Order: sequence, then C-alpha cells, then structure tokens
Amino acid sequence: MEIPVYMLDAFTNLPFKGNPAAVCPLLHELNDDLYHKIAAEMNLSETAFITLINAADTFTSGKRFRLRWFTPTTEVDLCGHATLASAAVLFQHQNNVNPTLVFETRSGALAVTKKKEGYVMDFPLNPPTKEDLTDFKHIVKVTVGNHPVQDIYLSRETKKLLIRLSDSCERSVLTSLKVDHAALLNSDCSGRVHGVIVTMKGSPDCKPGFDFYSRYFAPWVGIPEDPVCGSAHTVLGSYWSKILGKKKMLAYQCSSRGGELDLEVRDDGRINIAGEVTSVLQGVIRL
Repeated sequence: MEIPVYMLDAFTNLPFKGNPAAVCPLLHELNDDLYHKIAAEMNLSETAFITLINAADTFTSGKRFRLRWFTPTTEVDLCGHATLASAAVLFQHQNNVNPTLVFETRSGALAVTKKKEGYVMDFPLNPPTKEDLTDFKHIVKVTVGNHPVQDIYLSRETKKLLIRLSDSCERSVLTSLKVDHAALLNSDCSGRVHGVIVTMKGSPDCKPGFDFYSRYFAPWVGIPEDPVCGSAHTVLGSYWSKILGKKKMLAYQCSSRGGELDLEVRDDGRINIAGEVTSVLQGVIRL
C-alpha cells in the first residue's frame, strides 16, 4: 500500500515557521490502529487524514470530505492548523475547483474558503468561564512560575485552561517561559485540563499591531508545546474579543517558530480564523 503524504507549515508564508502538519489524502478509510501508527511515525503535533465521502467525487471535484486529526498519542476533536493544511493540500496539490470546502469532523462541519492570500476557516467559538486561581494553583505554578497572573479561565468544551499574564509583564516574559512538560502533565490528573494557554495583551499600536500574544502547552495529548494552535484561538478569540471590545483581531503565537492568525468573532457564535500555508515536503508512505 502506498499513501501520499504532504508536510505543510500553517499560519505562515515561510518554510520552517508556523505549525507543521502532515496530511494524507486517502481514497478509503484505514483502521484506527494504522492512523495512530502513522501519526506516531510523523511525530508532529498533528497528522490529518482526508477521505472521500461521495464515491463519485475526486479530490479535485469534491466539495465535502471527512477529516480526522491525530497527535503522536491520540485522536483529537478539533485542530485548526491541520485543517488549514488539509485545505491547502486539496487546493494547491489536488487543484480542487471549488472556492469553499467542507470537512466533516468530530466537531461538526468545518468550512475552509480560499482567499487571494491564504485561507479562512469557519470554526466553533468556545467561550471560557472565569475560574478561581486556587483551583488551578499547581498548573499555574508549573507553567508561569512566580510571574503575576491577571485572569484564569477554563473552556470546558475544549478542556483548555487560559492563563492571562498581568499587563505589567513584558512580552519577553511570555517568550522566555521554560515549561517542564513532565511536571505540567503531573500537575493535574483530574481530566479537567487537556491543554494550557498562556496569553497576554498585545501592542496594537505597534506594527503589525498584534492584539494579543499566546503560547500553548498540551502534554496531556502528547504535545509538549504546539507552535501555533488554531483550536486554542477558538478560546482566545472569545476571551479577548470581550476584553478588548473588538470583533476583528490579529494574534501572534510566540513559540520558537511563531505564527500569525487573523480572527473575526461572528454574531452567530462562531469564529473565522485565517492564515497562510507553505508546503515543504511531498512523499509516499509505503506499507
């Protein structure tokens, strides 16, 4: 068996920046054990598998596809950068003729529209709720140490904990965080948290005018740090939209690779997440 595989960097227009994802377009579903083995072999934060829904379709003509995402250790319910990368594979490499594609996923139908520069994803919005710092003091301590914290919020839908650093912190505080991933994994065994977002207010008056910054850690699902996480921004977008009083925002994830996301919180309870994608590798998995 030969399985085509592409590696793309999402939320960037430069190779080796943004968030890398592997994407495998498949004519037929594989068994789950094989999905897990391929994702572990790719060893990226996400490997995406696209399959046809309608037997009469091709990857060039089809409008709707099935999409699943796997980390090196588990299948996940929602992934932004690998969805962006999957759409790019169909548009750039399979020459799909449609302006918008729809992926059937564990988080429902997700549409991706091709724009002049990059792509726009139609994603669910996941508003977090305010929490008591003492309830998550061990996670906070392991993640940000003694740096001052302004807010703690939890998205129960995605199990992402949002830690907002105080506005008194410089951006360097966020970029210089060194998180012990084993200690973070052991800091909460309740199942309430699958990932930790650390965020801070941006500098919209300084070009390019980022409204907020973030980093994301998810050792609970096999991802020590996700370089640029689209699903985290379904939480961040909701939070910062209310704080800043803005619907449209420009975000930057401050991992060592870094990536930009254009966000628009919509009145229908969803969020548009836009970004660019760069292809870096094309090959074949032989089984």
